[in-house]
Amino acid sequence: MKRKKQKEPVGMNCAEIFAALALLEKERGIPQTFMMDKIIQALTTAYKRDHDGVENVIVDVDEEHQTLKMYVQKMVVADEDYVDPANEISETEARALSASHVVGGVVNLPVDNVEFGRIAAGNGKQVIIQGLREAERGMVYDEFNSKQHEILTGVVTRIDPRNGNVSLRIGTGTESTEALLIAGEQVKDEELTEGSHVKVYVVEVRRSTRGPQVLISRTHPGLVKRLFELEVPEIFDGTVEVRSIAREAGSRTKMAVWSNDENVDPIGACVGPKGQRVATIVEELRGEKIDIIKYSEDPAAFIAAALAPADVLEVMMADEGKACRVIVPDDQLSLAIGKEGQNARLAARLTGYKIDIKPEHYQEDGAAEETV
Repeated sequence: MKRKKQKEPVGMNCAEIFAALALLEKERGIPQTFMMDKIIQALTTAYKRDHDGVENVIVDVDEEHQTLKMYVQKMVVADEDYVDPANEISETEARALSASHVVGGVVNLPVDNVEFGRIAAGNGKQVIIQGLREAERGMVYDEFNSKQHEILTGVVTRIDPRNGNVSLRIGTGTESTEALLIAGEQVKDEELTEGSHVKVYVVEVRRSTRGPQVLISRTHPGLVKRLFELEVPEIFDGTVEVRSIAREAGSRTKMAVWSNDENVDPIGACVGPKGQRVATIVEELRGEKIDIIKYSEDPAAFIAAALAPADVLEVMMADEGKACRVIVPDDQLSLAIGKEGQNARLAARLTGYKIDIKPEHYQEDGAAEETV
């Protein structure tokens, strides 16, 4: 008479689980230990849910033989103290299993294979799917979190006609994600089309239930700084530092630079031979004007430089607070202020000072009034 082969519990194929986890690690880069921890957690939670009061459940993983076994761990107590069958076992019962068991020790009681198989069938696949999603989200988050304040190239996938928000796909393969370039972070009058490639600045990466949220911008001053780092070797290697940036995206940027090497001209390094370096960045920014200014520790000198291209005759610093009055030639007042006040506004943001610009004759009139 042939012996019947004992059937494996329905839905409980340990070899398949181990094979699936190995494949995930190979193809997706998700560690087997991460996924196995998720499966163990789900199996123990499911068992506890079905068995009120059970506190200690153990899943034993045997990687060599590719098996999983579940045990309920109970404390051995004296016969007269035995009150909690869910978590305790009497000394008599424990010693019936093995004479080595003593009061105060623990006994691991194996869960019936059929019940274990039922639990695994109801939770295993779902846990693997959830764990896979969670792991992928975590990997994508880690990938893009490391790229905060960097420039990435995205492909426009959709433009919302209602609000002008643009969806971009950034990254490649499994480590890619959708990012939203909201209308407020887009350069005014810059036209983006589906399928086009566009450089964006990663402002922040946040975790969310639907995966990582990558906040991107085309208007952030950091975009200009990173473009110069890519184009100017002296900035990349730290010889030239970008000390401050003020930007009105799509129109004009002022950038203050400083050289740690007296033999290196910071402005010349940024402009490049025949203006090639700055021209490349201007082209990337669709024609945005860029004023490159030499930073100075002397606030008056820095403010005077920041108001370029206007000439400055005098900078009078306020006795208190970050404020000053600047005197410029009469014929350069409008140049110093700029169209709709842009030059003065950017200079103030670049330096951090409130700037009151007056023409040369203002000083003379003031002196005349004082002598009257």
